[in-house]
Amino acid sequence: MRRFNWFTTLATTGLVFGLMFQVSAMAQDAEGRTAQVKGFTDIVFSGGITGLAILILLLCLSLTAVYLVIEHLLTLRAKDIMPTDLGIQLRDQLVAGKYREADALCRENPCLLSFVISHGLGEMEGGWEAIEKAMEDAMAEQSARLFRKIEYLSVIGNIAPMVGLLGTVTGMIFAFQQVATTQGAAGAGDLAEGIYQALVTTVGGLIVAIPSLGAFAIFRNRVDHLVAEASYVVQHTIAPVKQRARHASKNTKNPKQPAAPPKVKSPKQG
Repeated sequence: MRRFNWFTTLATTGLVFGLMFQVSAMAQDAEGRTAQVKGFTDIVFSGGITGLAILILLLCLSLTAVYLVIEHLLTLRAKDIMPTDLGIQLRDQLVAGKYREADALCRENPCLLSFVISHGLGEMEGGWEAIEKAMEDAMAEQSARLFRKIEYLSVIGNIAPMVGLLGTVTGMIFAFQQVATTQGAAGAGDLAEGIYQALVTTVGGLIVAIPSLGAFAIFRNRVDHLVAEASYVVQHTIAPVKQRARHASKNTKNPKQPAAPPKVKSPKQG
């Protein structure tokens, strides 16, 4: 019986100490989380004027990237680059031989399709080879314009890590300067604190760069697809002009020979 009471007392004591240890651990965990949240805020604003300026620059780059992504989503669309109704109207007018009306329609509706067709119609006097060359140049120009438009996302994706690395390097310089100023009195903890504070800007740069480069790759593929589709639409729209130009060139190369005049018999000499 005494053994049973002794065992019960030990078990109860162990349970009480276990509960006290668990409550203490939970309290320390909660305090650690609060300190961690405060520490992150302190880290963000602990870089001084230099670190804050770099973080503001990274924020501006991120906002610019968001604006560019939204703008590209709204403008890089097939209905804006090559409207279906415009292509049908242009083809109908070209079939009817109304080249001036087609050129005027292109000027009234500026887009990639109208730009290319208008340049081709401007070389009507030079024949089909001149028309085709003018359209190829116009298509190359418009394609380059679209690629230049999305190139800013690539620029942001390449600049943001460099800006973050600049903040890290300057932060490490300040950390080692502190060690040098104290003549080695600053411990490894102080040095580590300065280093992880400096690494915040690198993380910020990567957070901006990775989505920007991903969006650039997506929009680059989209531009490739739109340019290829626009080339097909241009060829389909300008086909009546191509047929007439080739027919005219064939008639020029093979003109009909005039019929020979009938021979007139000379009068017999008497």
